[in-house]
This record gives sequence, C-alpha cells and structure tokens, in this order.
Amino acid sequence: MTIKEIFNDMSYGPAPESSDEAFAWINRHDGRFGHWIDGAFTEAGEVFDTRFPASGQVLAHVTQGSVADIDAAVSAARKAQPKWARLSGHKRAQYLYALARLVQKHSRLLAVLETLDNGKPIRESRDIDVPLVARHFYYHAGLAQLLHSEQPGMEPLGVCGAVIPWNFPLLMLAWKVAPALAAGNTVVLKPAEYTPLTALLFAEISREAGLPPGVLNVVTGDGRTGAALVDHKDVNKIAFTGSTPVGRKIREATAGSGKALTLELGGKSPYLVFADADLDSAVEGLVDAIWFNGGQVCCAGSRLLVQEGVAERFHAKLRARMDGLRLGDPLDKCVDLGAIVDDRQLARITAMVDASDGEKYRAACAVPAGCFYPPTLITGLGSASPLMQEEIFGPVLVSMTFRTPSEAVELANNTRYGLAASIWTENINLALDMAPKVKAGVIWINGANMLDAAAGFGGMRESGFGREGGWEGLLAYLRPKIATKPLKAVQAVAEPKAAEVTGLDRTAKLYIGGKQARPDGGYSQTIWSPKGALLGHVGSGNRKDIRNAVEAAHAAKGWGKASAHLRAQILFYIAENLSARAEEFARRLFDMTGKPGAAEVEASIARLFTYAAWADKFDGAVKSVPIRGVALAMNEPCGVIGAICPDEAPLLGLVSLMAPAIAMGNTCVLIPSQAYPLAATDLYQVLDTSDLPGGVVNIVTGSHAELSKPLASHLDVDALWCFSSSDLSGVVEKASAGNLKRTWVNHGIATNWATAEGREFLRAATEVKTIWVPYGE
Repeated sequence: MTIKEIFNDMSYGPAPESSDEAFAWINRHDGRFGHWIDGAFTEAGEVFDTRFPASGQVLAHVTQGSVADIDAAVSAARKAQPKWARLSGHKRAQYLYALARLVQKHSRLLAVLETLDNGKPIRESRDIDVPLVARHFYYHAGLAQLLHSEQPGMEPLGVCGAVIPWNFPLLMLAWKVAPALAAGNTVVLKPAEYTPLTALLFAEISREAGLPPGVLNVVTGDGRTGAALVDHKDVNKIAFTGSTPVGRKIREATAGSGKALTLELGGKSPYLVFADADLDSAVEGLVDAIWFNGGQVCCAGSRLLVQEGVAERFHAKLRARMDGLRLGDPLDKCVDLGAIVDDRQLARITAMVDASDGEKYRAACAVPAGCFYPPTLITGLGSASPLMQEEIFGPVLVSMTFRTPSEAVELANNTRYGLAASIWTENINLALDMAPKVKAGVIWINGANMLDAAAGFGGMRESGFGREGGWEGLLAYLRPKIATKPLKAVQAVAEPKAAEVTGLDRTAKLYIGGKQARPDGGYSQTIWSPKGALLGHVGSGNRKDIRNAVEAAHAAKGWGKASAHLRAQILFYIAENLSARAEEFARRLFDMTGKPGAAEVEASIARLFTYAAWADKFDGAVKSVPIRGVALAMNEPCGVIGAICPDEAPLLGLVSLMAPAIAMGNTCVLIPSQAYPLAATDLYQVLDTSDLPGGVVNIVTGSHAELSKPLASHLDVDALWCFSSSDLSGVVEKASAGNLKRTWVNHGIATNWATAEGREFLRAATEVKTIWVPYGE
C-alpha cells in the first residue's frame, strides 16, 4: 500500500507488543506454577492449562488448589496476621507504597502478561488496568498512614479470603489486597481459573517489597478451590467479585458463620441518552461503556435507553462508529477489541444473541478466527426481553427508547441489578435530578467507566453490597475494637399458677400503615408480669402481616424524599411526646421486666435526640479523583429496612434501631422484643401523635423465629437487621440471599444498648452512591 493510499484509507498498520519478557518469566518457572504460600512457591501438583484466548496457545500449567492447599494458606495467613496487625500504620504504609512502586517498575511485564492471560487489548491493560493497580496501592498506603488518627477504636478483622474474577485479574487483586493489608489483615487470594498468572507474578514481586511471609497468599484453582476458601472456618472475611448466582451461593454458605462478607456482583447498567445530549460524545462514551474489555465488565453500559426524538439519528451514528472498530490480536496496540476470555464464554454469548428477538446489527468489521465476537447492537426489544434483563458479559448492546425523564427512570430501574448507570444530557439540572432516582451504586454523568481508588464502587439490589475504594471500602475490613460477651436468651415471663387480673381487657394490635391492625392469624400472646399480673395481650403476626407491613413501608417512600430537616423535627417531636409519658413507659418496663425502667426511657429520649441531630449532619463527601470534575459520595437511604429488635432492652433497643433508620430516610418494619413487646405497642401511640407519616414505621409483634424468615426472604425488603436474643443470625443471612439484601446481625454477641449509637448505625442505614460529575467544555 502506498503512502497516499494509507492517507486516503486512514487504516492502521500493525503495532505489535513484544511478549518475550512475559514468556521469559513463565519459562523461568518451567511453565509450571505451584501456589504462593508463606512467601514462596509450592511445588506444582495436579495442574490445568491457562491459555492465550486469541490463539488458544497454552501459556502455563497452574496447580489445582485442594482443601489441604487452602488449609496451608490460611494457616500461614493466620500465623502472620497478629504481627502484621501490630505494625504501625506508617510501617504498613511503607509496604503498600513499595508495592505501588514495584507495580510501576514492572508495569510493562504486568500489562503484557495480563493481556496474554485475559485476551484484553494491550492498550487497556497498559493504560488503564496497571496504572489503576498502582493508584490503589498508593491510595491505601495513605489510608494506612492515617488509619490510627482517622478511625480510632477500630481493628482488623483477621484473615481475609478474596475470590476474584477473570475480567480484571490484576485490578481486582488490588481492590481486595490493598485495603485488606492497609487495615492490618492478611490475605488468601483465589484468582480466577482462566487468569491466574498476574496474581502469581504480583505475589513474586511482593518479595521485592519485603512483604513478610504469610501476609499475602495466592492459591490457584477452579470453583472447588474458591468454595474451600469460602467454607474455611478460620477465615474472618470473604470478599468476592463475580456473578450474581455465585454470590448468592456464597451468601448462603457463609450464613451464620460470623464471617464478614462483601459482594460485588453482576449488572445490567442503563446508558441514558437525552435529546439534548452531545450525541457524538455520547457515542464515544458508549464505545467505552460497552466495548471496553469486550463488554466483559460488570458495570458495562449494556442497556442503551435513548430519547425517542433522537433515537434514529443516534443509532445511525452508533452503527457507523461500530463499523470502524478493530478486532484482532490483543497484543496489537491498534486493536480496539481483543478476544473473549474462553470458548465457553464465547458459546454463551453466541447462544444468548441467537435466541433473542429484535433487530440485530453486527459491526461490519473483520472478525478474526478464534475466540472473537463482533460488536453487536440489538434494537426493537421490550423491557421484558431476556437480553434486557440478563447480563450477557460480552460485546453486545441492547437498546430501547423513552419519551420522558420519568419513563427513563422507570426503564432504568426495571432490573434486579443496581451497579452503575450513565446519564447523558447537557442540562445539569436534569442530570442531577436523575442521579438520585436511578437505583445504582455508581452514576456517571456524561461519561462511563470512570474508576478511582478514592471513589467507592459497588452496587445495590442483586449487584451486591459493600464498596471498593475510599474510606467506605476500607471500613469493610475493620470492626469496632470492643470487648464481647455471649448474649443470653431472654424468655417471656411464664404464666403464673395464680394469675392477678384487674381492669378491662386490653389487646395491643399490630401497627401497619399508620393504623392499628388485628393479626391475620387471629392468635395472641399473653404478657405477664414477674409478679403474676396480666399486663395484656399482643397479636401474633404471621407471613401475611409481614407482607402487609412491607407494602405499607413501600407506600411511604415519600419519606425518603422529605428534607433531612423535616425528619429531624419529627424525631425531636417523638422524643418530646415520649418524654411527656416517661413515667408511664418506665412503669410499663418495670411491670414487664421487674427492673426499674426510668433510665431506659431517658436513654431512649436521648437516643431520639441523637438521631434527630444526625438527620441533617451525616454528610457525604467530595472525592479527590484525577479528572476535571468531582465525584460525590452521597449517603442515600437503603429503602425498606426490616429489624428484629433486641429482647433485653425492649424500648431502648427498638428506638436504637428505628431512629437511625428513619433519620436517614428509610421506612421500616420492626419486630419488637418477643418477651417484652408492650413497650413497642405503647410507642406507636406516641408515633401517632408526632406527625410521623403512616407506613414509615410498622410494628409486627410475635415470635422472632417465625417472623424472621419471611421478613429476611421478602424480595421488597432492602436491608435486614437482627439483634434478637434468639440464635437467628444464620437463618436471617441465608434467607436474605434471595435478593442479596444487606444484613446486620449480632451472631449471638451481646450489645451494650446504653452506648450503641452513632456512625456505625448510620452507615448501616445508608448506601453510598458515587456520582461522577465532569465539567468543562
């Protein structure tokens, strides 16, 4: 081809990246790798192949991890953890800083090996993945340095198990390892079966940082190895990134174990384009949103929603841009899309597209032989079409149109996921109006796939829970440093042999939607005083009562839109009205428990004041991210919170859970103390006189054991807290796996309700939504 022809055609010539250094490293290990345990490689055992997806070439033979291998790695991590935790934050910061520098020094080798193992274009691994890895270690070196002063009273969890996916092997390692080490934990990492090599290289490089043996361990293998790590009794936390079905299994497997858990799962992220958007910029943003890493991205903008008036023009621009994308050898620096990670993933993508309806447009670009799939656009689908709901995890974009902003919100939220979203409009008022309405953990305005260590990343709904990055991400690797003691079960006062019955019969009802309601089942529980006096009856709620209460809580969703100042006023008013009846409530507590109740009532009033004060002061943050713009970390209400309240503090415990929940804009369904429920049924009279809208607080009395499962398994409950004195933590965590709601349980450990207040409760009552707002022309 002549120079003139090249200029006329504007085609790219090949720009291959050498893989010699990567293969030299593999060959130094004779192409066989054991695990990295206690600071050294083990002998290779039963092995499997890892391949270059573009050609199928075998890169290396990697050991299949066994239960015994996981045992050895966890033992090494357990042995190293106390000494690592005792290091000063400054010393741990030095190690993390050294790891960041080493990533930069070995950046080319890491990038090439990542491309060989994963099949992503070298431009992406070189310019995005590896720099972000270094950024995470630098950032968390800073958090380690500041940890003692900024998070006093917190301590590391212990040994953390990390299970990571194949789409960003090295970056996901950084997301898990950096915060865990900064907080003083040690790590056992299980990389994906398809892509283990950069994790092994990173582990070997960590020796150059002087990282003590056992602090970082890497065990390779398939899902069986990951399951062994998840199930290991001496692991204190599991951090998982991967598919929603596997995340659900991990939630069930860890239920009741006491392990901390964070899940960053799948997504079906909406990409909203309004008529006033810069359409050319939106097209370029969409290329990054869906064809970055071949669409094998959990937050990929895989659902295109375009305003009807510009849809035809936008689709035409998009098709023209698709035709210019280049597929090919991932080691070629001129390639836009590399290979799909594995033949099985390619077969899955192909089958899903072939089975779909709609108008399919495949880019008119050359598709090499091998594990490649062309950029594809499917239009004409309905919101219930499988590809509008199911994660494809490939270079396939599906599209619908909308007419109004309200319809756009409805379509965007018509998914069980909630990981990320992009909003394209030149109207900043519209953008900032939409951002809180779209249910996703990350919102990009006029952009896509912006990621940084300072800005929390994570989802809601079936996209998981927990955040990666920022202080909010580090807190997932810490716990309050407090003395713990087992919680004793509290039993209701038994029926006396000689009953004392005085006055008229009084039956307390349930409280649903701001009204008293009889229990659906028609059963009641008798409440006796320790001296044998009949205090009254309460309804025994059932599954239908829980259903009604959750519906009422959802109907009161306007509470979350009320100003924080208004919520504060109402909390103050509840405290005022409780104070006016303090003697009555103290007497009620004494009658039920036989213990003086005045102090508990006063503490409850103070607790209401605390959260009235916090209602308009639990602020978000502006994150310092490397763009011309800002990333806003906003504290949003979770939604509907179910709470099984403590038995041992019948009034204060309920108020301590109710008050932060409603202060942050949530509505709630409360199951009060099973042994002493009358304090709760008296309290709804206070709520009725305190201007609290109906449905914000709902109270269903009855058996904790019988009500916990329907409440925890309810798909319209967004978070579940359990502080019952009964052993229900495992039941609640397992039942919550249905919609992967957040849980907060006591695992049989007593809580000092006299001091149980503050930021821990506020964080449990909120989701951090990160809103990226670039600015400038």
